[in-house]
Amino acid sequence: MTDRPKRARRVQLSTPGSSEKMIQKASESKADHVFLDLEDAVAPSQKRDARKKIIQGLKELNWKGKTRCVRINDLTTEYAYEDIIEIVEGAGEHLDTIMMTKVQTVADVLFADKLLHQMEKKLKMKRKIGLEALIEEVEGMQNVDAIAACTPRLECLVFGMGDFSASMGVTNKNVGDSAGYPGDVWHYARFRLVMACRAAGIDPVDGPFADFKNPDAYREECQRSMILGCVGKWAIHPSQIDIALDVYSPKTEDIARARKLEKAYAEAEAAGLGAINVDGIMVDVASIRILRNTILNKADLYGL
Repeated sequence: MTDRPKRARRVQLSTPGSSEKMIQKASESKADHVFLDLEDAVAPSQKRDARKKIIQGLKELNWKGKTRCVRINDLTTEYAYEDIIEIVEGAGEHLDTIMMTKVQTVADVLFADKLLHQMEKKLKMKRKIGLEALIEEVEGMQNVDAIAACTPRLECLVFGMGDFSASMGVTNKNVGDSAGYPGDVWHYARFRLVMACRAAGIDPVDGPFADFKNPDAYREECQRSMILGCVGKWAIHPSQIDIALDVYSPKTEDIARARKLEKAYAEAEAAGLGAINVDGIMVDVASIRILRNTILNKADLYGL
């Protein structure tokens, strides 16, 4: 365990790095995390030019209140190392995290970790750049516990169910869809990723839902992952932002109730009591821990 920056990730907005217009719109959106994409959203012929647009956007636009992230190409490509070098050299302190794709082993993360360490020393950067890792291959899920704990620089794991479907041979109509399966087809994978993240002290985030014209289904997927412990979900379209912010934010009435119970228990504990009765509800140290981890810590982080 180590102290890591506390960042809001209720919604991670996917934004093509090749589009200056969409980068600007992302900076003006309500998303609390934006990743500017160099991978799937950018054609091979546009990748190098997209780096320049991303650097310009990070340096010139107002990103106040947002986690600024760049998703690089995976390490099997010719682009990945130059993605890191050019973006970090160009954007520097204007960048918060780098998202790695198709992470399969600890070695993948440590490659980026070591490269960033060298660059931070060379550039005399005042703070570290964090790493986020997409778990979207069977091999990555098999190694998820070791990956989650491999370096203090790693802040977040994302379940990428799109490529994971292809890797597993899962049959579904759209990315992120559970239709046709008697239950939640992603339950085990989400649960396993969340458990690895919680053990390592990092954030678990749920991945994309492609059918952005189906807000009810998107909300349901947000609810499912939130209940399991995910702190947020991707938005592949701006219309999904408000839904994710709503689902992953504790409600005003729940915050008020949690603060009331926490205060009552603190007073009882000071008086030498263990468990107490508050409005017909038994409250003990385990109850307060649940309220702190699921409601109050989030309320503090999001300024609620």
